[in-house]
Amino acid sequence: MAEGDGMDSTSGGVASRTVFLSYASHDTEIANTVCRELESCGIRCWIAPRDVAPGALYADAIVRAINESKVLLIVLSQSAVASSHVGRELERAASKRKQIIALRIDTAPLSPELEYFLSNSQWIDVAALGMSAALTKLADAVGRDSTASPKITPALGAAATHIGNAAGGNGKRVVAAAVVIIVAIGAAILAMRFWPSSHGDAPAVTQISDRSIAVLPFADMSQKKDQEYFGDGMAEEILDLLAKIPGLTVIGRTSSFQFKGKNEDLRKIGIALNAAYVLEGSVRNSGDQVRITAQLIDTKTGAHEWSETYDRPIGDVLRLQDSIAAAVVRELQLTVASQFLTSRAAVKDPEVYDLILRGRHVADHWDKAGLEHAATLFQQALDRDPTSAEAAAELAFTYYKLGADSFLESVTAFEQAKREAANALRLDPQCVLGHLVLSRINMAYNWDWSAAERELGEVTKLAPGSADGLNGKALLSTTLGHWEDALRQMNAALAIGPLDANSFQYLGLIQARRGHLPEAEAAIRRALEIRSTYAYAHYYLGLILLKSGNHDASLAEMQKETADDGKQTGLAIVNYALGRRRESDAWLARLIKDHAAVDAFEIAEVYAFRGQSDQAMDWLERAYNQKDAALYFVKFDLPLASLDADPRFKAFLKKMNLPE
Repeated sequence: MAEGDGMDSTSGGVASRTVFLSYASHDTEIANTVCRELESCGIRCWIAPRDVAPGALYADAIVRAINESKVLLIVLSQSAVASSHVGRELERAASKRKQIIALRIDTAPLSPELEYFLSNSQWIDVAALGMSAALTKLADAVGRDSTASPKITPALGAAATHIGNAAGGNGKRVVAAAVVIIVAIGAAILAMRFWPSSHGDAPAVTQISDRSIAVLPFADMSQKKDQEYFGDGMAEEILDLLAKIPGLTVIGRTSSFQFKGKNEDLRKIGIALNAAYVLEGSVRNSGDQVRITAQLIDTKTGAHEWSETYDRPIGDVLRLQDSIAAAVVRELQLTVASQFLTSRAAVKDPEVYDLILRGRHVADHWDKAGLEHAATLFQQALDRDPTSAEAAAELAFTYYKLGADSFLESVTAFEQAKREAANALRLDPQCVLGHLVLSRINMAYNWDWSAAERELGEVTKLAPGSADGLNGKALLSTTLGHWEDALRQMNAALAIGPLDANSFQYLGLIQARRGHLPEAEAAIRRALEIRSTYAYAHYYLGLILLKSGNHDASLAEMQKETADDGKQTGLAIVNYALGRRRESDAWLARLIKDHAAVDAFEIAEVYAFRGQSDQAMDWLERAYNQKDAALYFVKFDLPLASLDADPRFKAFLKKMNLPE
């Protein structure tokens, strides 16, 4: 059960504001959207998972939440009427004489059970009032913080426009000692009716587990301020150690590193990352000595649960990381088998370790120059110590990224990546990164889906708390066209990587292929909120807007695309849709001139969208012969959807070992 937000006042302030959301597993998106809105109003959210078989602890948590609340708010819809969860929770609240408010979103007739328990409740009709006015009325019904300014987030603000209330005022902060919100199975209706198509938000907030932790980049406290790479490396390696601990949810590096260099309140960071605890620290490296300070903080209370300062020779850095991980496990009272907390040997060669950390740091730029520099550093580390599985795995991953982003010819990049990954696993069969790289190569290059699944299984087994395994599984399901599995897995990945732009981008593609365009748009926009220059995000958003019939907005997004090939592809497509054949031809000609040797897949996309199936199939064959890294998109690619019924396309899928 989530605790209060720590506010306390003797002059009318609110000591605790807690929101409890329960929802059907396929309604994760709207539940997260509602939770985000409430979090922005200073109300703490507690989400009950609907895909967990109810047991004693699960039921106890719900009962406690209802018992401790003053208000029960039901989002009422046709599906809610049929929900056994809603009926039981409503009955519990009524038996405890709780104030009940029904936020009605459609005109479905009530069951006798709901009609009985809602007979004395207050009703707020969203369809009649508009979302903004409905939220204002809800604030009046529950009580508001007199010191708070009215506020409504873009997600719900745009929703008000969608239901005919564009001129309405802002929603007010909803406050109470505790407010329980039950987002029932009918939440999907709310999502489709009110979720905005221009400023939508995407899922990122889920139940915060008491056994969850985010590791923030360690601050550089050296005099020269030249140890940023070392602080990042320390945090990343501790994160990787913790991800191997069964029963511990570890927030993904991509998400936790979003707060690098930001002086944010740790309680806010906990909410943003869905983490009950945060591990932060600092490094000071001088010659062959290093001082590292680490502290574990409870994000609900802000309390420092543990802290320690270590002064060690640089060669003891691995043992130091082990000590910090063990201290975290001890403080969280986790029972862990001995093999998960072994103490590693001293660093054999500090120079090799330094090269690896520097390589990771420059690879983070994800551009051609950064990846090439990283490859050089990892190769130097491997040349200096040919027994370093870590250096071999990092080199493999760098070559994979060079090939995946078309910075290096596919065959050259992926063959080198495959060799280095195999070398890493020969040196250390339990190298998580080695298995991860092989899983990606089997998807992007070998098109061996069974082998990819086996490698992902190894990643999950070796690092059960890692976001990489979940992301990989979601991507594999998407590649195979298993949309519902992909959606479930991607939402699970976002639960431990809520600020991962890449995951949101894939979520958008999954939703688009499922035909859920508002959700698809919201997910891509969320990716751009996290990282405004994220490659291909504007392109995919443009495709979704085009599919939604918003041609002008699509054109604007394509013009913003940062990836050159994505921009050319997008402008060739959208200009054709606008009836500007000459402009479309010109952009297609540029795309062929600049990228035919490595991006045949994108040329096929343009021809497919234009209805030129013969040319599209010709370029797909070229992509196949080039081993184009984008080909594993073939089954869920939006422009290629026009080829779904073409027998030649079905034969092509079969050739790639994909289901038709």
